[in-house]
Amino acid sequence: MPKFNTPVAPHSANLSYEQLIQSWPAFEAQILALLETLDLADKALVCDHVALRVNSIASADALRDAFSRIGKIISDNIINGRTILIIELDTPLTLGQFSIACVELPYPSDKVYPQEGWEHIELVIDSKAKDCDTLSQDLLVLCPTLRPLLNLGLSPLPQSEQTAESEQSRLPDLPSLAEIKVKMSSPKGDKERLANPTIAFKRGNVCIKVHPHGIKAVIASEQVSEC
Repeated sequence: MPKFNTPVAPHSANLSYEQLIQSWPAFEAQILALLETLDLADKALVCDHVALRVNSIASADALRDAFSRIGKIISDNIINGRTILIIELDTPLTLGQFSIACVELPYPSDKVYPQEGWEHIELVIDSKAKDCDTLSQDLLVLCPTLRPLLNLGLSPLPQSEQTAESEQSRLPDLPSLAEIKVKMSSPKGDKERLANPTIAFKRGNVCIKVHPHGIKAVIASEQVSEC
């Protein structure tokens, strides 16, 4: 269980800070299980932040207020048309072997999520990749067992998304991988100048994303662009 303070969120919010505290153990268990399936659990990677998903501005405002009491907002940026906050916590969260210093809080878009709350973690690997194909090759060096999934995800089209479920015949000996969706993208904030291609592995309601640059490096690139 992570160490949280207990600020009170407004009762009108759809998702409260207290609910997040209560749901952390279940989220942690799902993420650790997915790490094992992907064979990433023992690779000594850095987890730079954990991300939430909310469906209402009331929830986002309440969580912004709550997290601001136990940390500070270090980025307030527009990505794909919506505000995304990065909050650096006074006390990092603990998830398995990871110490997670930052929380990503996106404001809602037109998309309605089937489940609000903790949604994904993001891992940083040693890579200078500027595109998803190069990042895939670097990830395969670290973890060759991901080749079936990465072969499915690779595409000449940018920001492609393909699902292992639709091609189970290509994974006859890896039934656990057949449950995982792969998405490759290059999300970029309005002020960012740092290419940060991302590979996402999603199973059920949780996701693990891999990229070459941590969130603080991305934020630093925003600040350079303002000079």
